[in-house]
Amino acid sequence: MIHIVFNEADVDVLKKAIELDETMQGDVVQIKDDYAVGPLMGIYTTEGMEARKQWWRDVLAGGDYDGRVETGQIDDNAVVIDLIERLKNEPTELVWIWAAQNKHDVSGYYWLMSQLKDFQGRLYILYLNNLPFINEKGLIFYPEWLHVIPPKEFLKAKKLARPITLSEFEVDPDEWAKLQQEDKGVRLLEGGKKLVQQGYDYYDADLKKYITGDWQKASKIIHQFLSKNKQTTGDAYMLWRLKVMLAAGEFDVQGEVKNMKEFEVKNKVAQGAETTNA
Repeated sequence: MIHIVFNEADVDVLKKAIELDETMQGDVVQIKDDYAVGPLMGIYTTEGMEARKQWWRDVLAGGDYDGRVETGQIDDNAVVIDLIERLKNEPTELVWIWAAQNKHDVSGYYWLMSQLKDFQGRLYILYLNNLPFINEKGLIFYPEWLHVIPPKEFLKAKKLARPITLSEFEVDPDEWAKLQQEDKGVRLLEGGKKLVQQGYDYYDADLKKYITGDWQKASKIIHQFLSKNKQTTGDAYMLWRLKVMLAAGEFDVQGEVKNMKEFEVKNKVAQGAETTNA
């Protein structure tokens, strides 16, 4: 059995759950890219793959995660090639795709399953949407992310495992293809597995709300956005968006505009606001 997850934090918690149930024994593989943002046009072609890599290079350049593309830390295409090879060589091998109810996991699911049509019947989905769990305090909650679920609770979640249906293998890749053709930069989860798209600047207006008239580290502004805003995405993406706004001259900045802890931002002072009457 091969378990697929879409977040680094999910790997550890799922491995702990597997230790509690030998029927779940198998490798845990992570799909590392965030397919909820960035270009999708021609994503399965050599040109499309390179265009997406270049976009990530531009987004991460001079920031906290600069160089991740060049060092090969993210190579999901190699993961899929290996996965297909294993499924061909081991006819009894099964794949369990774990996804929580968030745009990141669902986008990853679409990207992955659209490449595995030849293995219908051997791919299972465990989609934890609207499923209640018990947290460490004994309270009921509805997780948006796998890694917040206690390992022992995964034993309940495994009962949701079901084969991805033939109908889903027909419909879901078509939905994913439509999103690719729209060629927008931000994907949002409306409910179920339905994704809608917005432009690259979708989060800008909300991010601006956390920029005040006082100097603040870029890291503080971004972390406020991530902790308080209803719709969020990764900090690397938000750092890029902040830099885009700074390049356009929308805010005052001091320090070297690189890592988010190295520079400060504040609202521009209105012209004449600092002038006092004699």
